[in-house]
This record gives sequence, C-alpha cells and structure tokens, in this order.
Amino acid sequence: MSPLTQTVYKASGLVSLGLSLLLLAPPPASAHVAVRKRASSTPTGGYETAAGRERLSLNADWRFERFEENPDSLSYDDMKEWILPSANDFIVNGDKHERPSGTAPGSEVPYVQATFDDSEWEAVNLPHDWAIKGPFNAPNIPNSMGALPINGVGWYRKTLTVESSDAGKSIFLDIDGAMSNAAIWLNGEFVGGWPYGYASFRLDLTPYLTEGDNVLAIRLDNPLNFSRWYPGAGLYRNVWLVKVDQTHIAQYGTYITTPTVSAESADLDLTVEIENQRNETREVEVATEVYVLDKASGQPEGEVVATFPPATATVEGSSKQSINASVSISSPQLWGPPPDQTPNLYVAVTTLSIDGEVIDSYKTQFGIRTIAYSGDTGISVNGQHVRIQGTNNHHDQGSLGAAFHWRAGERQLELLQEMGCNSLRMSHNPPASELLELADIYGFLVVDEIFDVWYQQKISDDYHLYFADWHEPDLRNFVRRDRNHPSVITWSFGNEIPEQRDASSGATAQELHGIILEEDPTRQSGAAMNNAGPGSTFADALDTEGLNYQGEGRGESWDSAFPGFHAAYPDKVLWSTESASAVSTRGTYLFPVTSANSTNVGGADAGGDLENLLVSAYELYAVSWGASPDKVFWQQDKYPYVAGEFVWTGWDYIGEPTPYDDDARSSYFGIIDLAGFKKDRFYIYQARWRSDL
Repeated sequence: MSPLTQTVYKASGLVSLGLSLLLLAPPPASAHVAVRKRASSTPTGGYETAAGRERLSLNADWRFERFEENPDSLSYDDMKEWILPSANDFIVNGDKHERPSGTAPGSEVPYVQATFDDSEWEAVNLPHDWAIKGPFNAPNIPNSMGALPINGVGWYRKTLTVESSDAGKSIFLDIDGAMSNAAIWLNGEFVGGWPYGYASFRLDLTPYLTEGDNVLAIRLDNPLNFSRWYPGAGLYRNVWLVKVDQTHIAQYGTYITTPTVSAESADLDLTVEIENQRNETREVEVATEVYVLDKASGQPEGEVVATFPPATATVEGSSKQSINASVSISSPQLWGPPPDQTPNLYVAVTTLSIDGEVIDSYKTQFGIRTIAYSGDTGISVNGQHVRIQGTNNHHDQGSLGAAFHWRAGERQLELLQEMGCNSLRMSHNPPASELLELADIYGFLVVDEIFDVWYQQKISDDYHLYFADWHEPDLRNFVRRDRNHPSVITWSFGNEIPEQRDASSGATAQELHGIILEEDPTRQSGAAMNNAGPGSTFADALDTEGLNYQGEGRGESWDSAFPGFHAAYPDKVLWSTESASAVSTRGTYLFPVTSANSTNVGGADAGGDLENLLVSAYELYAVSWGASPDKVFWQQDKYPYVAGEFVWTGWDYIGEPTPYDDDARSSYFGIIDLAGFKKDRFYIYQARWRSDL
C-alpha cells in the first residue's frame, strides 16, 4: 500500500460482513426510522391468496444452465413477431399484434421439451442472479457492468402440476423481473415473452396447460453491452402462478385515487376492471370494503372503515369492462413522510360475486394523501411543505447482486432514513414492486423512473433497439403496476436522454407525457436533463424540471442553471434529479489535502491512491461533472425555490467504478458503501438533513 495512504479499510471479509449487515443487523433507534418487521418476505401488493383466487410462489425448485455461446441459434429478432402479442393489453395508440400462424420458433429446441433430462443442470431457487457468484474478470464485460458474467443465454426449467380442481380456471404466469429478452415455452409450445429486463409482465398459460405435470421453460439472453451499470442476469425477481375464475379482476385491475382530503374526511374514487375470458356474457356483483392495513402482517386490521356502494356489471364474453365507485372516509389516517407525518396505509378488498357466491377476491394497498407541486416551494404533502432530501439508487444489493431480497431492501431504506433521507429516485428503471411497498411503509417519497434511453443509443445493445415497439406497452404496464403506491409522487420517463438537445425530442416527450396522463392524471411527470436548456422542446414538455448537475455547477465551476430554468418555468417544480457525484473510499485518508472542494480525483495530492484504487474520505472530491456536498448545499440555499436534491448515490453499487474505470469493479459514489458501512459523508448529510440532532 502506498506510504501516502493511511487507511482502516479492510477488504477481506467484505462480502460476509455485507451480508450480515444487510440481512441481520437491527435497525438503528431513531424517530426518523419507521421500524416495521414482517414475518414473511413475500409482498402483499395487490395480490394474495383469497376467496376465488390463488397466487402461488414459483420461486422454488428450478433447474438452470448458462451458455456463454448461443446453444439454440435463437434470437429476439427470430422470435419478435411471436413475442410482440404479449404486449397487446398495453397498446392503446396503435394496432395490436396478431400471433403468427404456423410453427413457433424454438419448437425443436431440446430444452423446451417435457422429455428433456435436466437433472445435470444446476438446482436453483428464485430470485436468482446467475452472474453475481462469478469472477470479477468475465471476458469482454466492461468494468462499468462490474466485469461479472452477465452475458450469454440462460435456460430455466420447472415442472408445474395442475390438479383436476383447476379445470375451467384461468391460469397466469406473473414474472416480476427477468434479465433479459425473456421467451417462454410450456410443454414445448411457445407462449410469449418480454424483452425489457426491468419490466414485470404476465402471460396466459391456460391454453397450453394439461392436467398433471407441465414443463415450463424460460430462455433469457443478455448481450455483452446492454447496460451502463451492473444489470444482473436471470430470473432475479419473484415469479408467481395466479389461478382465478375465467371471470375475474384483471391484472392491475384496481385504481384508487383520493381527490379530496382533509382532517375530517377523504373522498376515495375506485375503478375496477373486470376481465371475462368465457365465451358467454356474465353478470357480476362488485363489492369493495376498506380496512386499515396492519403493517406487521400486511393484512387488513380491525373493522371495516368504509364500504363502496355495490355495483353490478354485465360483461360480455371475451371482453373487459370497468366500473367506478366513490366513498368517503371520516377522520382518515393520512399517509405522509416522517418525521412530521406518519405513513398510514389502508387496504381495499374487492370481491366479484355471481348469485351471491364469491368468484374472485383482490386486495389493493393504498394511502390517503394529497400532493401539491409549486414552482416557488416545491413539493407539499397533505398541505405541508416537504424539502426533498433524496438519493438515487441502482437496483443491486451489493454482494447479493440484482436478486431482490425484502430484508436487504428494508435495511437499505432504514440506513437512508436514519441519515435523514426522505425521498428516492429509482435510477434508471422500474424497481422491484417490493421496494415500492417498503417505500410506502417507511414513508419515502418516490420519483418512479422507467427509461435510460429512447431512440438514440448510449451503448450498442441498450433499450434503443426496443423503444419503437415497446415504449407504449412498457410505459402503460409500469404506470398501472405502480399507481396505487402513495409513495410515488412523480413519474420520470427519461434520464439524460441522448436526443434531449434535438428539436425532435419534444414530440417524443409529449407522447410519453400523454400516455402517463391517460393512465394516471393525478401525478406530474418529467425527466432528468444533463444538457438540455430552458426553452428547449424537451424541457417545455415536462411537468417537473429535473437537472442533473447543471444546477450546482459542474466541478469547480459555480455557474448555475437554476435561475434560467426558474425564469423560463416559474410555475414548475425544479429540482436536482442528480446532485454531487462525490466519490470516496470509507476509512481512507490521503495527504496532503487539496484546498479546492469538488476537485476531480487524481493522484495523492488530488485525493487518489492510483496504486490501490482508493479515494480519500475527506469528502472534498467529485467527478468532473459533479460537486462536493457543501457546494451543493450552498447552491440550493442560494435558490430557495429549488425543491431539493437526489444525491448520486445513497449506496455504492456494482459497476460504474469512476474514477478507476479501467481497474475497479464497483462505484465510489455512495454515501454508504457496498457492504452497508457508513462513509464519513453519511454524517455530513445527517447534519444537514436531521434538524433533531
């Protein structure tokens, strides 16, 4: 180690310590931390086994094999026309896709056949990230992706058993996340797929199932350069089997809004979408009761607090129909961010009945709150101004990889809340639905983000290849999945989009903005800009103006974009969607100490130990486009109309190892390191954000 380096940083045992901290450590004692434990890591969300409905975990007992070279000669382009119909439920503005006739691709591949012997394949349980246990020197994988073996084709197989009692039911496969280019077969027949690795999606298995054992085969395909950070690989989120009557509440089939809220009462509006897959018309009764949610169990608690007026719907065969209802709740328990408010939650239980017999039951978790947007004061929740003290976070969980684990996600939020963080930006993709549930429970405000690119690429194999065909279904799917979460205060449909300076980008932004308004007119939406200026067609199309680093001034420059944007859009929320990008290694202190804050990391006199890939923890150093925390604070205080900031980043993450892009494997940006230890920067933000200390 360099003689200039004095450090208490110990790399050995990092992974085991990280696991212990993430999964086992108790939360800190703090009024800011809404401590809550659930006995099971299974999320409740809008689904649960109940009268007329079974939602069964398929996480156990899979067989898996990864191939570095393509073993079956298939590709997304080969299967595209067969996969596109999977998106039809989310296509409103264009023509829906017809499934081609004839033999589907892959029908002759051995791995899709029920008779294939997979006993030599690896036995795995989900969620499963196939890359995280690999060496950090995978051939041709850039360090920006962690140099882990994310590439190649992965095949998963599992046996499903259908009982005779399931006859006549609709049976769906729900996949919360599959990285990436998912294609699914059942008993050798092609079912469908979804290319975007961060999307949750549903496929109807009913036409392909037979009584007894059925073999499900899932193919994933990750190219070498499809992400700017570590994406993970595999079936890295939960997978479910949903069994319902052929007449049932549709996927994401309830939508609850709270148009009028006061301390005395709250008005609730409910939309229920009913799907009838039978060939005959059915008349159903729809009833919904509202309960307080018990956060410990995730179940309804106590007596009914409100009942929506019952309704009757006549649903024609092979169609969907929506019904609307409204009700008021007296003395509502409001949802809001701590420490000044409490994140109270409710659950609505909706039932479908025919002749008095319940045929489906569906639970929807929600909160009662109002959000107000102001160009002068920023964000208010329930009439109370909330300064945005936020962080950006990528989706991996350190040594656990991209596979989402409830307790690890909860631990991440606990530490952020202890610091005083009250807001999260989901950078730069749809998160696990469980993370939003945790945000609801702990009272975080969320900017829910979906796209890192549109039509123009950042790297060769990224989402720009799919945007033209998939942006509408991906966006509608995303909003419908997440719109009942009270934590979500805005939608983001782009991050540092390459074409943001092009005049044509305004039309795309307007299209995406319009889709969101159709799906959720209650929230504003925007995007994060790193070089578009006020008056551009891109900025004009946004409800909220998000600036990445422009507001504070890049590097040692103090030139701020805040005044120009506020002058151009005085009524719009203006905030730093990314701020700081300071870098440090926990416990490392290098001498001499630079005299210039926000210095770009260099040799020992500029905060860097190039030999050992360390950055001094005096928290003075940042990337060339970023700023040290104190500079960000000064600029945000200078312009009080700025709603707040989302620091890049709350936690270190795998990939993007700036400033040592050629040699390191994980980031230096985090306020908390990869194993869950607090850097010195944690206490800087805590002093800034925790007025109670």
